Amino acid sequence: MHDLIKDGLHAALAKRFGANVQAEIIIDEEKGTIGIVVLKEVVDEVIDSSREVSVTEARWDDPDFQVGDLLEIPVEFEDFGRTAVLAAKQRIIQRVREGERNRVREEFNDKIGELLSGEVQAIERGKLVVMLNMLREAEAIIPWREQNPRERFRQSEPIRAVLKKLEETPKGPRLILSRADPEFVAALFKLEVPEIYQGVVKIVDIAREAGGRTKIAVVSNDDSIDPVGACVGLKGSRVQAVVSEMSGERIDIVPWHPDPEIYAKRSLAPAKVAKVISDTERKVVTAIVDEDQLSLAIGRNGQNVRLASQLIGWQIDLYSSREWMERGAQSALFRGTEEYEGAADFPLQELDIAPAVLAALSEAGFKTFLSIIDLQRDDFLRVTGVGPEETDALMKLIEELTIVEEQAELSAEAPPDATPVATAEPSVETDDEEDQSGEDADLTATDAAVETAEASDAELEDVESETEEMVSAEAEAAAEGDSEKQGT
Repeated sequence: MHDLIKDGLHAALAKRFGANVQAEIIIDEEKGTIGIVVLKEVVDEVIDSSREVSVTEARWDDPDFQVGDLLEIPVEFEDFGRTAVLAAKQRIIQRVREGERNRVREEFNDKIGELLSGEVQAIERGKLVVMLNMLREAEAIIPWREQNPRERFRQSEPIRAVLKKLEETPKGPRLILSRADPEFVAALFKLEVPEIYQGVVKIVDIAREAGGRTKIAVVSNDDSIDPVGACVGLKGSRVQAVVSEMSGERIDIVPWHPDPEIYAKRSLAPAKVAKVISDTERKVVTAIVDEDQLSLAIGRNGQNVRLASQLIGWQIDLYSSREWMERGAQSALFRGTEEYEGAADFPLQELDIAPAVLAALSEAGFKTFLSIIDLQRDDFLRVTGVGPEETDALMKLIEELTIVEEQAELSAEAPPDATPVATAEPSVETDDEEDQSGEDADLTATDAAVETAEASDAELEDVESETEEMVSAEAEAAAEGDSEKQGT
């Protein structure tokens, strides 16, 4: 307080004597008096009149003053004019406000995420101005985007909200409160559930759509304590207190699990999931549910599956059992992998590989067959401990284990509903090509007919010549018989 008064009086002295004035201010609390003495240095030539005085002027008071001495000028408080008093008042008010701002920073800087209570002081263009019970001088607001759309507050109503951040403005620090942030739910459970406050039960993840639904995942550090049961309470007393504060917003409490498939299955509650398939590389979970559970798993406007995806941090693809069976036969997830259908991975120890090469590959991160199946020769040579000979042996081993079957074996008759892996489009002939093909076909048919006719004519000539020869022979024989009869 003394420093505050001295600073205000110093501002008044600066207004009267100059900005660089030097003074001693003594406050006597017992007598209730304030002593003010202005100090000036004695010089030959005055440069700054606020802190210097000429030797001639100084010797008016005492002829013994020399250059370099310090002249003390007492000042009475009643000698200050109106301007000096207003300057002192302004400086004191400024210092008080700076002290309040520093107090707000010190008080709330480490309370981010904690629950604060107060009352609604005013409603300005949708935002709520809150007067906090902890520090009424603090400026606290709840913006429209941080409010629950299902709630409406009036002036002077009590309110609780979580401190989201401390925002600096030209007027000082401003507290941004929220009732729509997921941390608000965590703060309420911390207030209602002693196990969470003590750290025995921990809230791992929270996904929330304010006014609609909230999903929280909890885990217990003590195997003897059920985390879900601790949050629900006896006959739901604890969770009902939280739901009441959130104006009836639905809350799903699920036990957290490190396995993403089990975690995803639990996060889709209250729906019952029949099967879950995960893709760790793309962070995608495929969930299959029965037909009667599909609408429950999706939720209103997809809210349930959307919140479940936010909770686990993975994408969730939801299928009904009928739809999955219809399209599952062509799905990569149904087969395993697209690139190597039906191929099962196995450790490299099962192959005929030298122990030194096996150790080098294992140290480089290649421990299974599918991890080396796509490696080229240069990739193997980069591995420390694998030389050219070992590389040739590995390439030969991979080639033997990945022999592609002949096309004749692959072209076996497929079932009627099977989809071919590759489809070759038939080529389309032009009109000129069709005409030429037709002409070629006609010429071929004509040539064949001519050749057939020529062959038939040749055969007929042969038959006729043979017949003529036979007739001639018979005539000659008959003539010889007649001549023999006449001779007799």
